[in-house]
Amino acid sequence: MLAKKKPSETQNRRVTRVDLPAVEEAIAAAQGLTDDVESQIEIAAQLMGMSEDEVRPEVLKAAVPAAVRRPMRLADRFSMPERNEGPKVVVVERKRPRLVMPR
Repeated sequence: MLAKKKPSETQNRRVTRVDLPAVEEAIAAAQGLTDDVESQIEIAAQLMGMSEDEVRPEVLKAAVPAAVRRPMRLADRFSMPERNEGPKVVVVERKRPRLVMPR
């Protein structure tokens, strides 16, 4: 019988690709984190790996005036489909850690 060959480590290695976000994605993320425009510029620039001067015009174009902005209600953020199956039951159990008695 022949021994099975082990696959080389290079075949098992997973490659993770990291892409920088697009301008719109970085601005949307920054707007979700803070309402301050200067902070949004800083966050978006750091996410994209660009200078703040390059990102500033795009953030200012996407900025929403405070008078137009309305607070989001919880129902706007999360919508659950209606079900007629009755009330939902969530059970949370706490498992105690196993204690080892010294001998």
